[in-house]
Amino acid sequence: MVLSTWAQSKYPQLQEIVTDHAQIFSSEQLSGLKNKLGQFEQQTTNQLVVLTIEQLGNETIEQYAYGTFNKNKLGQVEKDNGILVLFAKDDREVRIEVGYGLEPYITDAVASRIIRNTMLPRFKAGEYFLGIDLATDQIIQFLSDPEALEEFKKETDSDSGMGVGFKIFILLFLSIFVMAGAFISYRSFGNMIEVFRGMFIGKLGILPGIFMALFSLVPLLFSLVFVVMPLVFVVLIWGIDVTGYSYLLDNMLWIFYVFGSIFLLAMLLAVIKIRVKGKEDFKLSFFKSDRKYVTKTFSSGGTHSFSSSAGSGSSSSFSGGGGSSGGGGASGSW
Repeated sequence: MVLSTWAQSKYPQLQEIVTDHAQIFSSEQLSGLKNKLGQFEQQTTNQLVVLTIEQLGNETIEQYAYGTFNKNKLGQVEKDNGILVLFAKDDREVRIEVGYGLEPYITDAVASRIIRNTMLPRFKAGEYFLGIDLATDQIIQFLSDPEALEEFKKETDSDSGMGVGFKIFILLFLSIFVMAGAFISYRSFGNMIEVFRGMFIGKLGILPGIFMALFSLVPLLFSLVFVVMPLVFVVLIWGIDVTGYSYLLDNMLWIFYVFGSIFLLAMLLAVIKIRVKGKEDFKLSFFKSDRKYVTKTFSSGGTHSFSSSAGSGSSSSFSGGGGSSGGGGASGSW
């Protein structure tokens, strides 16, 4: 709770629909922008907020926008229909952060194209207000006029230089690799469950069993290549902006949570398997393993894809709130 409060205190508490900390707007520009965005909110309940700052500090613009958005709970409860336009003057960066409810409309690709074609050319010329004003005009138009949005999306697709049909073909081709990775993961996870089952019924020593369970992660990691690489191609082909999820790369601790959850799930399923069969009692053996059981269960000719002679002294080897934002949107720099 203390860490959460400290993290949120880094971001400003917004009091206005337009907050110009960087002082890039004249009084007339500020007043006009507030009136426009205020009327848009009254008419649609969609909340389009503009924040300008001088510096991001030690934060990336994705982190700052995400933190500010969720601290201020932009948009309406259950609708999640808020959008934040964040402008960092000294860092020369801008971001459009989109709430969950509006992500189907202002997609990452749409937000990226607005930044690239509307905002950045004006920012490079020093016309900061014009770039933000025109961008908010586009967002308002797209959320008010579905036909204009669809036309803009078609132009965005054509900009990529690749037809929808070819994209679908690539997607189907890449799905083959995804299915292969899923199959490897399924087999490897099955092996892990059987390792834990053997440990829980005393047929497999705890010490060799732990090593076997750890090595079961190797093919799981290998299978991720078949899943992650196609996803990378999809991101590149569709022009999806993933900078909003850069915080996952900044804190890799989530990987340990994922694999820890895999271990716990395998243990749980092993226990369920023992209880359902009801023919075996729970008991533990720290070192000694049943050689006959290990050979039968984990040999290449058995039901699993690795072999072991895990008896004592032997070696083993085997193979294979208001509103909220989830980080959707796009960023750009000039």
